[in-house]
Amino acid sequence: MKKQVCSSVFLFLCIAFLFLSAEAQTCRPSGKIRGKTPPPGQCNQENDSDCCKNGEWYTTYICSPPVSTHTKATLTLNSFQKGGDGGGPSECDNQYHSDDDPVVALSTGWFNRRKRCLKYINVYGNGKSVRAKVVDECDSTMGCDSDHDYQPPCPNNIVDASRAVWKALGVPESDWGEMDIYWSDTD
Repeated sequence: MKKQVCSSVFLFLCIAFLFLSAEAQTCRPSGKIRGKTPPPGQCNQENDSDCCKNGEWYTTYICSPPVSTHTKATLTLNSFQKGGDGGGPSECDNQYHSDDDPVVALSTGWFNRRKRCLKYINVYGNGKSVRAKVVDECDSTMGCDSDHDYQPPCPNNIVDASRAVWKALGVPESDWGEMDIYWSDTD
């Protein structure tokens, strides 16, 4: 009987530890920012980008979900070219990039203080995969200002991709915008 009680207590402690470990890796919102109406012509809505709305509250994050070999994310469409909806030059190299190059921006937590700058990730979606270079951050901590093209902060699970990534995944252009994907770091 004593062995059974000890086994039950041990099992309970193991389950509690696993639950608490998983809970510790959860990414929670870090705050909110209040939107303001952009000046006329200042919010680029190319690729169906949203503009901040006056008085609306937007959630911010300093973290992203844990990275694994099969990290779930939302793929979004972004132009990294000069004048595109990506705003200014890319964070990693202060350059603009052709929409014909497979490049991405990652949410703040995944961007990891530039540690993924100019490194490659594999993006998996639509039954295909593509290797893309990380050139920018999709800022999850700030937005609704000129530095962010008056767009809201990114959610914490975004891989913001050029047209080349969408093409390589074989997604029909009429379906470009948002898609559930997986990604991983390359070796």
